[in-house]
This record gives sequence, structure tokens and C-alpha cells, in this order.
Amino acid sequence: MKLGLGTGSTAKHFVELLGEKVRGGLDVIGVPTSEATRADAERCGIRLTTLDEIDHLDLTVDGADEVDVRLDLIKGGGGALLREKIVAAASDRMIVIADESKWVEQLGRFPLPVEVIPFGLAATRRAIDNACTQVGASGELKLRRGKDGHAFVTDGGHWIVDAHLGRIPDAPRLARLLAAIPGVVEHGLFIGIASTVVLAGAEGIRTVERA
Repeated sequence: MKLGLGTGSTAKHFVELLGEKVRGGLDVIGVPTSEATRADAERCGIRLTTLDEIDHLDLTVDGADEVDVRLDLIKGGGGALLREKIVAAASDRMIVIADESKWVEQLGRFPLPVEVIPFGLAATRRAIDNACTQVGASGELKLRRGKDGHAFVTDGGHWIVDAHLGRIPDAPRLARLLAAIPGVVEHGLFIGIASTVVLAGAEGIRTVERA
């Protein structure tokens, strides 16, 4: 099986458990969505490949920062949204694993990551703000900083602007507007991509399938 391997704290647990299965004889090959996941997978003995070497993936398993009732997502809290979306889009299915606290009626409580080109940042931020306003969402746009206080740099060499919106009344429309902005490389709205969400809560595991 050809697997997309997600990024983040929850996906890290999945990679660890997958490594146990691989050591027990499970035959899989993975495409990591970040350099951090690549390092984890290699340490766990999981064979890896790239999307240049294979034409599609059977399944991607990843986490999410928010999941709404339509199974649309906000992702990118870990900064890997671009690679995560490329890998998910190349997969026949995407399963999201998350704890129950990530389940929301409406996206937006978690800041929306928008990956941007450093050049022309001020103009890009104005365009992002305008797109948010058009869908009835407004809030502070913050350039993400690393632990050293400098701009956080993604694996692709870009920066991230986090949009603190509180709520996004029309996430599909905002996704389209953000994608049309020249300085935006990618955004953290995953619309219509997840096929299944597995939620862990105090009462056990709940699985939700896309209608």
C-alpha cells in the first residue's frame, strides 16, 4: 500500500504505530508531508518514496487543527500545509485522526494559516484581509514567528500568515478567494478532501464518513 504520512503531534503517533506494524511484516511505502515526518519515518524503518516516483497514493492519514460537520478542515498549525495538501490531493482517500476537541460547527476558531511568498508581504496581507472581509470574516493577521523571533520558514522556504478570524461563515468561498491571490502559495482550508474522520473522546472512538 502507498501511504501519505501526515505531520503534527497526532500524525506522529500514527507513524510510530505504523513503524511497529512494518517491523512486524506490513508491506507499505510512504510519502512524508514534511522533513520532520521524513525523519520520524526513517527512524521507524518505514520505506519512503516521492510523488515523482509514483503516480498516486492509496491513502493519506493526517491530523487536523479543526474539522467541521462537512468534514472540511483547517490544517497547517505545524507549518506543513503545502506538502500536506499536495499529498492529500494525490491520494484516493484521506483519513483524518484527531481528538474530539477539534470537532467544530464552523471553522475559524483556530487561526487559519496562509503560506505566502516573502516578497511583497504587505500587499499580500492586504489582499488576504480583503478576501476575509468579503466572506464576513475579520480579524488580526499575524506573521508566524519561530522560536528565534524571526519569521517562521516552511520546508518550502515560504512564510506563514495566521489569520485570527474567530469564525469563517463561508469557508469554500474564502478558499477560492485566497487561492486567487498572487502572493499566496497555499492556505490551510482543506475543502472536500477528507473522506473519513476518526475522533477520539472521553466516550471512545467516533468515525464520521463524508456524505
